[in-house]
Amino acid sequence: MMMDRRHFLCTAAAASASLLARAPHARAATYDLLIKGGRVIDPSVGLDAARDVAIIGGRIAAVAADLAGDATETIDARGKIVAPGLIDIHTHAGRTKEGPPLALQDGVTAWVDAGSAGADNIDQIAAVARGAPQIGRVLVNIARTGVAQGGELHDINRANVALAQGAIARHRDVVVGVKARLSANVAGANDLEALRRAQEAAAPFGVPVMIHVGQNYSPLRAILPLLKRGDIVTHLYAPGMNGILDDKGNLLPDVTAARRRGIIFDFGNGVADHFDWDTVEKATKQGFWPDTFSTDWNVMSKTSGVVDFPNVMSKFIMLGMPLKEIIACATVNAARVFPSFDDRGTLNIGAPADVAILELRDGTFEFLDNYKGTRTGRQRLFPAGTVLAGKPVARS
Repeated sequence: MMMDRRHFLCTAAAASASLLARAPHARAATYDLLIKGGRVIDPSVGLDAARDVAIIGGRIAAVAADLAGDATETIDARGKIVAPGLIDIHTHAGRTKEGPPLALQDGVTAWVDAGSAGADNIDQIAAVARGAPQIGRVLVNIARTGVAQGGELHDINRANVALAQGAIARHRDVVVGVKARLSANVAGANDLEALRRAQEAAAPFGVPVMIHVGQNYSPLRAILPLLKRGDIVTHLYAPGMNGILDDKGNLLPDVTAARRRGIIFDFGNGVADHFDWDTVEKATKQGFWPDTFSTDWNVMSKTSGVVDFPNVMSKFIMLGMPLKEIIACATVNAARVFPSFDDRGTLNIGAPADVAILELRDGTFEFLDNYKGTRTGRQRLFPAGTVLAGKPVARS
């Protein structure tokens, strides 16, 4: 049975006390790993301060200033940010076995492959998720083909509920939801029916549906009522017809109402048609920021406007979002979306010791939208190290 977050934290604290009780009594506790002197930003507990992070047995044992005691291994994190491992809820990392290790280099210690595969080809993606070094999970595409050139839902018969349910049942350990791409070039006028079938496929398993929106045939006022609490809208800043803004650039009341009833709005950077600076700036000036960040990442993203997860996060530094809120969108907020990540996104004592070490550099940095539009920022986050299950990840 999946424990809730409060139960987890209580249990974790007890486990940590047990770990510390087993430490040698002759001297201060010896740690497996000590991350020294970093700026620890952990929004799950409201922490933003210089702290040491100690790890025993693959779990967080202590977070405090100037921890005494030695360690088998020490990381000097002075001048860097120490955060919970990043959680990317919209990637395509499962397409090849090379994907997850590359994402891990960027501080991503948990990921979701968002609909690369449908019922016909889910087995390969599920195998990659199971074999990944970090925790990987999968959304099955309601179209049996998965993502297909030319658009997988123009033929609505591909949205086969029975096959999708079979795929979920067959891979229940890693499949955590259903994906439906609803943009006009993928689904056309079939968008609402595809979403209904995605909900039907998800219902027996109690899993969320993630919808990809942008230039959809149907307006959001028709799409959003088909979503349930906990469902996810990705590419929330997609410009063009039937987006989150009306013709005058005002945020649609339907969008804010959907958030109030528990719909999650995810950034989903991607490379084509998913956001432009004008839409982002208009929406954020009206107070509509993402609940979660994601990259829509694949193994080719280093050479695109995505680059890596910290680069995507940096775009919102430029836009004026507070750093602690940016870290939250990439950690604790994302952890709350899927029960598989319920014990992640935190550095609380007893939590799995997944850590992202980031460097915040000052300078002049150019950030790209999906339409070759650029904005210049004065700060950018860079991946500087990853700890997975208490062990430092070798830098490639």
